[in-house]
Amino acid sequence: MVLSLKHGDRLDIALPAARWMAQKSGPLICPDTRVIPVPLHWRRLALRRYNQAAVLGQKLAMALGLPFLPDALLRVRPTPMQKDMNREQRFENQSAAITINPRAANQIAHHPLLIVDDVMTTGATLSACTEACLAANARAVNVIVLARVARPE
Repeated sequence: MVLSLKHGDRLDIALPAARWMAQKSGPLICPDTRVIPVPLHWRRLALRRYNQAAVLGQKLAMALGLPFLPDALLRVRPTPMQKDMNREQRFENQSAAITINPRAANQIAHHPLLIVDDVMTTGATLSACTEACLAANARAVNVIVLARVARPE
């Protein structure tokens, strides 16, 4: 299902998936939380035509009645697909790849954030996003994903 959303243009999956995520997100949410998707590099976005994390994030924010900041994070350098990388390689791959969009800095500082992604494997991408948000003075950062990959390392 997640791969169909990510690579199969099955955007119809996003709404029911986001509703399910909204039901599970209760402990992560407070009234002034902002919802932020994991960013794609512009080249990958051009190839895929959509950011599946942004599609999920938008639907999730709507379901929760929270502000959605689709471009708060920027992927400032392209990163290779991580499918065949081990944990160490994934963290190295994400190093200095994600930063705060200067136009969103005021909307991030002193606010709790909920970062949305479709899949978490090692947490390298979510860690890079969290570090960028904390460096921009976010009050708190939580993450939510549609699926968690369990793989032996």
